[in-house]
Amino acid sequence: MEFVRLLLVFLHLLGMALLVGMFLVQRRAPADAPLNPGWLHIAALQLITGLALQLLAPATDAEYNGMKLGIKTLVLLVIGGLALTYVIRRVPAPKWLPPSLVGLVVVNVGIAVFWT
Repeated sequence: MEFVRLLLVFLHLLGMALLVGMFLVQRRAPADAPLNPGWLHIAALQLITGLALQLLAPATDAEYNGMKLGIKTLVLLVIGGLALTYVIRRVPAPKWLPPSLVGLVVVNVGIAVFWT
């Protein structure tokens, strides 16, 4: 069971790094390019691995702060909602969108690290 937990943690951390990487990919896109669908896919990876870790907690004797996880989930849902809105519409991504998305990712990482 410990291997499964570690695998989920690995994928969750990889997802955070991929979201920051997606910001760099989006910055290289032309100004009139739509939002890269990778934002949505990686946000889904984050959500699935985070929920799996939380559901696996009783089996691994891990304890998680429910308030912290709720806020992190809410921030991730905002990221996913913004990504979904602009991926579906296929309109040029506004200039404020990629920095806002990566800012929300950084906030989520900060909550994960500094909120004990």
